Amino acid sequence: MSLSGFSIKRPIFTVMITLVVVVVGMVAVSRLPVDLMPEIVFPTLNVSTSYENTGPEEIEELITRPIEEAMSAVPGVEEVFSSSSEGSSSVRVMFSWGVNLDAAADDVRERLDRVIGRLPEDVDRPTLRKFDPAQSPILMLGALSNLDPVLARRIIDEQISYRIERVPGVASVDVFGGREREIQVNLDPDKLKALGIPLDLIITKIRQENIDLPAGIIEKGNYEILVRIPGVYTSLDEIKETVVVVREGVPIQLKEIASVEDTFRRITRIVRINGLPGTRIAIYKQSGKNTVEVAEGVLKEIEEIQEDIPQIQLVPVSNSSQYIKSAIRNVSSSALYGGLLALLALLVFLANVRSTIVIATSIPISIIATFALIYFGGFTLNVMTLGGLALGIGMLVDSSIVVLENIF
Repeated sequence: MSLSGFSIKRPIFTVMITLVVVVVGMVAVSRLPVDLMPEIVFPTLNVSTSYENTGPEEIEELITRPIEEAMSAVPGVEEVFSSSSEGSSSVRVMFSWGVNLDAAADDVRERLDRVIGRLPEDVDRPTLRKFDPAQSPILMLGALSNLDPVLARRIIDEQISYRIERVPGVASVDVFGGREREIQVNLDPDKLKALGIPLDLIITKIRQENIDLPAGIIEKGNYEILVRIPGVYTSLDEIKETVVVVREGVPIQLKEIASVEDTFRRITRIVRINGLPGTRIAIYKQSGKNTVEVAEGVLKEIEEIQEDIPQIQLVPVSNSSQYIKSAIRNVSSSALYGGLLALLALLVFLANVRSTIVIATSIPISIIATFALIYFGGFTLNVMTLGGLALGIGMLVDSSIVVLENIF
């Protein structure tokens, strides 16, 4: 018995199966993650290394070149591209398509472990990242305030960023611009030269004094008391009174050879919002999350933040969810118009209302069933999947005509 004959002889069973497919498809549509493009994994890894206060030539010689040599020996590498700038090194490793990127990342980490010993001692450990074009900010905010710039940046870092990161689907928040608080120790070179105090000794002394140390356990009867020696600086006076060295039995404090100031970092980047100095806040979403839902959740949280912290004005600068909704709306409307025009053409050429209604019913049911397959397949609702559905409408019309001709 053919499928068409089985369906005609058992109409109730056929209707129930169709309703189940429609219900599952509708539920899948409501839960499908929405994004602009499908997730694409490029076979590229990026090794970033930071070495502050170092020129590009020294960065290339001391860091970039050893890492390049190590990466060139990794199996499956097709091309190695590097960039050296002041204080940072970036090495991009490109593999052939189809390579297992997780296994390649393990090989790269192994090579990095071997080359770390050749790098300067005080350089930051190289970080390995996958090249993911989807990990771009979904939302950019600008922060404006009449408060002290250092205080405004501190509120953004400690309160606003923390609250945004709690929104479901948010992976991280990047704050850029503004004035960051910094304690500066400005040394007097003449005094250092006269006393014969090396610079590395001062740095070591400050680091040693600015730590908390565990001092063991004191047992007293049935109790165990944890002992800790607090040593973290809590005021400028504590920093100034740090003993750097002892000369002929006389301690030399830091305030005698340097000035200690509570100020902000040197400004190297300027952010302007609506022509005024401000701070940029970039928000990144977690992989596989619905971009539109995450952006809407962040905007809702921002409204609550504005009520709690009215001194700082948060202005949306860019919102990728709006572009995504507009793009999906355009593709969806194009598919709808194409389907309606196809049905109109069928009605004109077939001159049979009943056959046209059958075909018109098969198109939405098939599309809704496709949404269920997209959901269970782990895909996202994006421009590519909707474009495929739009093209599939034409094939549905052709298939429906063939089935009708075979039935009648």
